[in-house]
Amino acid sequence: MNNFREVNDDIIKEWLEFREETAFCEASPQDKKYCICFDEISEKILKNVPNQNKKFVQKQLDELDKNFMDYLCYWNEKYYRNGFVDGCQLVMGCLN
Repeated sequence: MNNFREVNDDIIKEWLEFREETAFCEASPQDKKYCICFDEISEKILKNVPNQNKKFVQKQLDELDKNFMDYLCYWNEKYYRNGFVDGCQLVMGCLN
């Protein structure tokens, strides 16, 4: 049997991806207020970088963005996954 608390490619991951594409895309004005606008931040940084360094800095900013998104996705999945497993265990405990 799978350990559903571990982040793997399984049915819970498929469900989280589906939810990300549907419900999680609808941010309220309150949610949007706390959004990190990485493109705007990168643009401001690049405006203050000498031309000979722009390519390198752009590459580093792209890598930072990718790593940050990977980090957020992993912890978001882990949070929801553990909540789902906790809920299942509560229900199974009530049935026993």
